[in-house]
Amino acid sequence: MTSPFDPADVTWSRVSTRLTAARLIPATITFAVPVVAGTVLAATVSPWFWLLAGASVLLLVWTAIVVPRQVRAIGYAEREDDLLIRKGILFRSLTVVPYGRMQYVDVEAGPLDRKLGLAKVQLHTASVGTDAQIPGLPPQEAARLRDRLASRGEARLAGL
Repeated sequence: MTSPFDPADVTWSRVSTRLTAARLIPATITFAVPVVAGTVLAATVSPWFWLLAGASVLLLVWTAIVVPRQVRAIGYAEREDDLLIRKGILFRSLTVVPYGRMQYVDVEAGPLDRKLGLAKVQLHTASVGTDAQIPGLPPQEAARLRDRLASRGEARLAGL
């Protein structure tokens, strides 16, 4: 029996595990600020500020537990007529993008992504609500996927 999120006869490709680091590094920096501020204020002003530091540490630990699972849940599959993108653990989603509906394909990489050897493929369709992006791909795979999706999109569009 297949679920709506795992169609039959689909081989899923996973994103790079380096995406975990790309998500945890900014989270660590973000949570480090209130931890340091709470610790300094607790030592100098009031012990109640330990709550700020403690809550920030708990949120960072929770993030460190959840993010690797989220990254493992991201996958994509190329089929004959469409691209499937799945993500989520608790709130799962499966996005199906027909090749003939694609208008253009972007490949993006910020400074941290480039340092970690990652890129993101963003698909643009006529629908504003389409959230079709695949983060955490090695740059070579992102370029290959961009070229393949663009050529398949052109072929399907020409057949209309």
